[in-house]
Amino acid sequence: MKVHPSAAALAAALAALALTSCQAKENESTSAEDGAGAPAEITVEASDTECTLSGTEGTTGANTFVITNNGTKVTEFYVYSAGERVMGEVENISPGLQRKLIVQLTQPGTYTTACKPGMIGDGLRGEFTVTGEELQIDTEGKFKEAADNYKRYVVSQSDALVPAVESFVAAVKAGDVEAAKAQYPTSRVYFERIEPVAESFPNDLDPRIDLREADLEPGQKWTGFHALEKQLWVTGLQPDANALADQLVADVKELNDGVKAPDFTVDSTQIAGGAQGLLDEISTSKISGEEDIFSHTDLWDFNANLQGSQTAVASVRPILDERNPDLGQRVDQRFEEVEALLERYREGDGFVLYDKVTEPERQELSRAIDALSKEVSQVQGVIAPQ
Repeated sequence: MKVHPSAAALAAALAALALTSCQAKENESTSAEDGAGAPAEITVEASDTECTLSGTEGTTGANTFVITNNGTKVTEFYVYSAGERVMGEVENISPGLQRKLIVQLTQPGTYTTACKPGMIGDGLRGEFTVTGEELQIDTEGKFKEAADNYKRYVVSQSDALVPAVESFVAAVKAGDVEAAKAQYPTSRVYFERIEPVAESFPNDLDPRIDLREADLEPGQKWTGFHALEKQLWVTGLQPDANALADQLVADVKELNDGVKAPDFTVDSTQIAGGAQGLLDEISTSKISGEEDIFSHTDLWDFNANLQGSQTAVASVRPILDERNPDLGQRVDQRFEEVEALLERYREGDGFVLYDKVTEPERQELSRAIDALSKEVSQVQGVIAPQ
């Protein structure tokens, strides 16, 4: 197995890259970026049957949604533009919890909001109208540097994902089960570092690549990593294994093409939201062992999510340090604590299987992730353009 760089190394590399590219502009004014306006707040009352917004209108710029889950099911909240393009989303909102989502809506027009109780289906949808002039945001200074550096990171991961998946599926199609098992966790890490980006593309690209069996809707076709995982560890290779393998390659190539498209953009609030989303991935499916339920290779995914989150925070760090340096230091400390815990479970070039991690040990990991998530959840609000 290939040794993957630590989260700290990834973040340090990205931070160095950002510093180098910023030096030429270090004297530029950032007054336009640090305007006095504050994002409008809209409350969202979510339940198993309703998705009630306190308002259905906003203005171009930063719009803040405060979502409270009053239902009995875990829910998520999305804001879509035309063509089902995800402008912002927050997942894994457990019953009784509240989460905040800040979305940059630069174009006037009609958007769609959706609560998804149970995190399945099209959700409970409504229209959200945005008025005002078209805005050009994140085009200069630290915001542009954050977006440019993070996009380069995303492209580097998607570029590495394609050959890794091609090698994995070649083993599947050759019937070499042991080789395929060995490559399964290492091929996934590139995707797991940038999964929130995959969620922003239409036509269910993310579920096509990474849907779990437990989340299948009635009649839904199951494809992606986990469908092959079940065959490798449980049922043995089935007649559709080659077709699933080919589809997985096609889907990761679609992701790679998407992030390289000229019109693919990412702003600072999306980056910070993605950092939080990756931690949510750990706190829900990874901690419980539900993600890689057949192979028990959850810790590879856990580590990749952590790396991706830390790198996302590093890309917006110049903005964060300017506005709230104490928060940046607290985030660093929490990342270090989680990394130290994770190192206990290293084994060779990878990790121990997750079914070897005891329930008290899982709870310890969960508490550390919760403490980290509490700090990272504040980053989006601090660094949002105003």
